[in-house]
Amino acid sequence: YIECTDGVPEEKVCPDGLLFNPAAGVFAFPCQYPIDVDCTGREQTQPPQATDDCPHQYGYYRIGDAQNCGQFKNCVDGRAFIFDCPEGLAFNDVSYRCDWPDEVPTYDAEDAKDFGLGQEEYRSFRSPRECQKYFICINNKPRLYNCGEEKAFNDLTNSCDGIENVTGCAGNRTKAKTNTEGPRQTAVQICRIEN
Repeated sequence: YIECTDGVPEEKVCPDGLLFNPAAGVFAFPCQYPIDVDCTGREQTQPPQATDDCPHQYGYYRIGDAQNCGQFKNCVDGRAFIFDCPEGLAFNDVSYRCDWPDEVPTYDAEDAKDFGLGQEEYRSFRSPRECQKYFICINNKPRLYNCGEEKAFNDLTNSCDGIENVTGCAGNRTKAKTNTEGPRQTAVQICRIEN
């Protein structure tokens, strides 16, 4: 891009991973993340300047595979800063934000072990692994929630309740495990069964 200072033009190049945004305005930095820039008609970019930690000098990148994508890194000057999505969410590399796993195109909810259930009626189900956690099924896809400390999901009231009021929860009061017997089902399987 060309930057004019006191009528003198100077050719500039955005840092690797950022793109020139002609709509940025006078007071904004003209180089921005690709999600914020329309490059129609000018798709050519500079070669990547990768480091051991980052594919480009700047950008947001998912960490993990299609089943484990609750972390991402923000690369600044080729240095990676690692961030965790809130529990139950996955990094969406299209929108650069943490999102429900079923809304992330690169997330494989079918094989996922960590997130669990799904259904249109918004029914809730206690996690088969921890009493504090529960799932809400939306369109046959699970969304993980957490009741918090000293609480557990009560199947009878379909809400969070004191751990002492929830049948089947035992052990540590801050991470009560569900007493389950028989084969475990994933949340995705349970959402489909209930539908």
